[in-house]
Amino acid sequence: MGFARKVWHLLVAVKDGLSLLFLLLFFGLLYSVLTARPSPAQVRDGALLLQLDGVVVEEKSEINPLDALFSDNGQPQEYQVRDLVRAIETASRDDRIKAIVLDMTKFAGGGQVHMQAIGEALDRAKAANKPVLTYAVAYTDDAMMLAAHASEVWADPLGGAVIAGPGGSRLYYGDLLKRLKINARVYKVGTYKSAVEPYFRNDMSDPARENYQALYGALWEEWQANVKKARPQLKMDLVTKTPAEWVAASKGDLAQAALAAGMVDKLGDRTRFGERVAEIVGNDTLDDTLGNFAHTDLEPWLADNGPDTSGKTIGVVTIAGEIVDGDAGPGTAGGDRIAAVLDDALDKDLAALVVRVDSPGGSVMASEVIRRAILRHKARGIPIAVSMANVAASGGYWVSTPADRIFAEPETVTGSIGIFAVIPTFENAAKEWGVGADGVRTTPLSGQPDLVAGFTPEVDSILQSAIEDGYRRFLNRVAQSRKMTNDQVDTIGQGRVWDGGTARQIGLVDQYGGVEDAVAWAATQAKLANGDWHVEYMGEDTDPYQALIRSMLGNDSAPVEGSQDMFALVAAREQAMGDQVAGDLHRLLGTRGMQVYCLECPASPRAQTAQTQPGSWFSALAKMLLQ
Repeated sequence: MGFARKVWHLLVAVKDGLSLLFLLLFFGLLYSVLTARPSPAQVRDGALLLQLDGVVVEEKSEINPLDALFSDNGQPQEYQVRDLVRAIETASRDDRIKAIVLDMTKFAGGGQVHMQAIGEALDRAKAANKPVLTYAVAYTDDAMMLAAHASEVWADPLGGAVIAGPGGSRLYYGDLLKRLKINARVYKVGTYKSAVEPYFRNDMSDPARENYQALYGALWEEWQANVKKARPQLKMDLVTKTPAEWVAASKGDLAQAALAAGMVDKLGDRTRFGERVAEIVGNDTLDDTLGNFAHTDLEPWLADNGPDTSGKTIGVVTIAGEIVDGDAGPGTAGGDRIAAVLDDALDKDLAALVVRVDSPGGSVMASEVIRRAILRHKARGIPIAVSMANVAASGGYWVSTPADRIFAEPETVTGSIGIFAVIPTFENAAKEWGVGADGVRTTPLSGQPDLVAGFTPEVDSILQSAIEDGYRRFLNRVAQSRKMTNDQVDTIGQGRVWDGGTARQIGLVDQYGGVEDAVAWAATQAKLANGDWHVEYMGEDTDPYQALIRSMLGNDSAPVEGSQDMFALVAAREQAMGDQVAGDLHRLLGTRGMQVYCLECPASPRAQTAQTQPGSWFSALAKMLLQ
């Protein structure tokens, strides 16, 4: 009995210990959730500090805790462009803020349209007598585009600045797949639809090269024009046309070279930079560490300056990232998820709808699901506007076709009206390894698709016919939307990608402007006066655990690019190349239906591996044929 009593006491002690442990964990989690939420009480007189340790995006992605825990690369910090613009504009009008400070030590970019929007907000802040100061170790293109709008640009003496311009190389696997005996079966329409070229070529085709040169040439001209206007003292030709001579003139000292070329104004470490900011805004009374200055961070400032909610509602739905089937996102445009957000809004008394698109496209089915959901709003007779961000191409243009008016910026990448599918088969590899496939067929489609024995000619013909039918549907949607004939759309289609300026000239875009311009137009069409309406971003993340997870991940998870000197940038490029290989492999072997995707579009700084929902290509084909 004594032994049993001791065992019983041990079990009770273990139970009490576990209960106490779980209780402590519960209250610890509760405390973490509450403290992770920014508070207006954290707002102080001084500077608005925008510490951009990551990427600027149209829509923050949802963080999967397990993926974040086991990922080798970490989860990049993300900053919504509209939050940054709102923070800067409200700070411009607030006497508590004496200056705006951008720390871009770990900044990884965000695309030309987003940089231009933030830069214009910084110009308005300077016009309101709010000095703008930036600091970084090494400035690259996107960081330089923001820094050009600053009153003072600082760089670390061991850092510098470099301008690379758009473009570069990508990988082609044609010969490799032949050696591996993999038959990449390509079905496409569009002379310029080069998304499938890496799977059957070892270099770029002439039409693709022509398209890339025109596109990147236009983007590069816009970038230079914007930066020269914001920072006329920058010696652009010296930096971009003779970079080796430029650096050699400073004996390899990149920081001195940047200073000599007018890219930066002053050199100094973070402590010296902080002391300079403190001269303007005052010292940090809560932390007297050398180099600190009085400031308010982004999240508390946004919490203290919430959006207006008076008047009628103009809804804004965001389509950001690759368009995929299913409920993926935010940050990835899951067709079913976005359609559900739109359908939920049918119960709201929306005065107008603005569709904000920042996507290179993806699944035909998911794009069509989103388009139909937008049409359900259009059937109610409310104005529909589309606002294009960095990219609204291929499937991104497909979902834009219901618009009454399309807004884009000159730097927007759009078009890519084409369609394709790629399916690998392994009949050659099977034969090489001594694997045979044989059987009895009752029809040419029996046992198809057969990835080992290969496709019959009938299957190949059916798949190509379905792709051609999908292209005709794409042409029809664009023709009806833009009041053109199918032949006219085909002339500017064929998978060709256009910059926003050219797209406006050829009729794919109605006018220049950002999301604010699209919202203002929609309000006018809805006959709403100023002050009689407000904007509601539909489907925004309201999960408090997301804020907790982001807080727990911290800034250590930010991408490497931009965080150190120029040699660290080279290492980051190597990692980006590995990410490209993984993405290309997934695009070849993943379960996908017909695609309206733009490979020519500039890659998003946020690395995404969008997964589609499982299903056979026959089911995707059947769904398309039933539309």
